[in-house]
Amino acid sequence: MEYELLKFLASHPGKVFTRETLLSRVWGYDYYGGARTVDVHIRRLRAKLGEEHANLIPPFGQWATGSASPAGTPKPDGATDPGSQPE
Repeated sequence: MEYELLKFLASHPGKVFTRETLLSRVWGYDYYGGARTVDVHIRRLRAKLGEEHANLIPPFGQWATGSASPAGTPKPDGATDPGSQPE
């Protein structure tokens, strides 16, 4: 499956995908496992590519799409994460 994931990412250079999109497009719509399997495969691909080429695998998931950010870090719409303390 790592090869299929690498092939898919290489055929879409510069694009960022959510876990769900990668699961659907690479694993197929009938995949019933957890979404974190994408994390495992991405981690393995980056390890095999080595540090100098690991950046060829684009970010993915919530961080890549801007839907999550560290506590206190402004989100794209200017709101902060729940639980962050105002200064």
